[in-house]
Amino acid sequence: MNRKCVTALLAGGLVFALSLGVVARPAASQAPDPSEKMQRDSASAEENWWKNAVIYEIYPRSFQDSNGDGVGDLNGITSRLDYLQKLGVDAIWLTPCYPSPQVDFGYDISDYEAIDPQYGTMADFDRLVAEAGKRHIRVIMDMVMNHSSDKHKWFLESRSSRDNPKRNWYVWKDGKGETETSKGEPPNNWQSDFGHSAWEWDAKTRQYYYHKFYIQQPDFNWNNPAVMKAFDDISRFWLNKGVAGFRFDAITTLFEDPNWIDDKPLLDKNGHTFLNPYGDIALDDARTNNLPGVYPVMAHYRRLFDSVSPTVFPGRRVMIGETYVPTINDLLKMYGPADKPEFELPMDTQLGFINKLDVDTFRNKLADVETKIGDNVPMLVFDNHDNPRIDARYGDGVHDTEITRVISTILFASKGASLFYYGAELGMKTTPPTRKEDVKDPVGLTGWPKEKGRDGERTPMQWDESEYAGFSTAKTWLPVPPNKAEINVKAEEADPNSLLHWYEELIHLKKTNSSLKLGSTVMIDPSNKQVLSWLRKGPGRDEVVVSVNFTAEPQTVKLASPEVRGKQAQTLLKSPGTADPASLESVALPPFGVYIGEVK
Repeated sequence: MNRKCVTALLAGGLVFALSLGVVARPAASQAPDPSEKMQRDSASAEENWWKNAVIYEIYPRSFQDSNGDGVGDLNGITSRLDYLQKLGVDAIWLTPCYPSPQVDFGYDISDYEAIDPQYGTMADFDRLVAEAGKRHIRVIMDMVMNHSSDKHKWFLESRSSRDNPKRNWYVWKDGKGETETSKGEPPNNWQSDFGHSAWEWDAKTRQYYYHKFYIQQPDFNWNNPAVMKAFDDISRFWLNKGVAGFRFDAITTLFEDPNWIDDKPLLDKNGHTFLNPYGDIALDDARTNNLPGVYPVMAHYRRLFDSVSPTVFPGRRVMIGETYVPTINDLLKMYGPADKPEFELPMDTQLGFINKLDVDTFRNKLADVETKIGDNVPMLVFDNHDNPRIDARYGDGVHDTEITRVISTILFASKGASLFYYGAELGMKTTPPTRKEDVKDPVGLTGWPKEKGRDGERTPMQWDESEYAGFSTAKTWLPVPPNKAEINVKAEEADPNSLLHWYEELIHLKKTNSSLKLGSTVMIDPSNKQVLSWLRKGPGRDEVVVSVNFTAEPQTVKLASPEVRGKQAQTLLKSPGTADPASLESVALPPFGVYIGEVK
């Protein structure tokens, strides 16, 4: 029975029977029905799809333009679903495509229950979900609960008067030393993550409103139950449309210190204050980030998600957290306790954003997330729309493709779910603007020239070598990088040694090899400072060894060890130039080489 048939069966009688607790079982004298076991196994796989999922982040403006206006859209994404299916993607995460003034390119939302016309219509969205479903690809939306656009009707009401019913939906405070003729000073020294004060004066109602991010992104007041009620309704709206869950944006910033105390300045190694890229004194944001109030809110949404019946796929609708937290214990808290669970998949940004190829640091951080979060599932991520691409953070300008193979191996050959950013599979490079007048991102406009913004990692997807890289037929909203002639889908599909094929093969291994799907992780050769090696193993399964060279020099490693149950291996995947080893006693790796083998 193929997967489509099983899914249809589950969506009908079996799911109904399970809900009643009356699944029929064969009589004791009957032999087990193989089709029933297949259905149970498939039901388990569907319910737990997220535990080994491959999730692909799409920045809709930059993935595919279908109507020739130079901006990507939903129909463009739908037209590329076959590509994503071939790549092996289980789900796509769409950054915001709701109506927005586009100050922060969608993260300033003016309507949470509609589609921005530049991306298409609600019918286009419904078609995307349906067509993705036919290819067994789930759709995950972005949930922005920390703030709205200042053009949202709720904020327009909130700022209309101090006694408006929506006033307390946002964070308003009196200034210091305000008089009839002076607005005084902001309530405290808190700063926006995008530069300067986090407080904006409103002359009409003579108070300041708080914005953790842009001035045009006022923060919600999550101490007001009406705000949660509104987002309950928003969540149900999209869940009923068939989305498979949400990635929660800036979720650690929902709450602020109720005493409104100033943040402390950060100090350099000499004990001196210093300036951030925006020219402000750098501050610790401990009073506006990762406060305890976040946890019960997330537990609430976990219960809500579990209460809404699936409409497209069976299985859990997941909560993915944008969780930049300082320690593995902080990450563990994001999963919540067993009786009040929170995120299924809070992002482990401690490993993915080390931003230097240091074997000891990688080994320690990988061991942390693989062994110190209990029975929870790791969510590894190395790139996204807010950070320079892999080449700019890990590359050396010479071996960028090989280094991306190293990073992708850690991403896909480790335990848990994997999230990666469009174009990573091609080795797309960060291409920042060279002139301020070309900058689109307000981060770059505020911080130029020290901070050039995030345009460089948001350039159009490179499908072919044509003028607009197959992304559009018109001038694109951001320039297409000049390396489109070499780095594009068409060229890499034709090259068996390309990065694209490497990603396809790695993802296939992740989803089909039992140890890579389900096995635990054990570090091997732990004193090696040039090569990172680990073992994936599970009861009754062949073990898999993985070894990656972090240097530009050839390295030879010994993978035979007490933890490994054999000294021979059958090669599963290796980077170009890597030889099949005669024995695990000696495995030769070229510069930034990779070897994956099944122990025999």
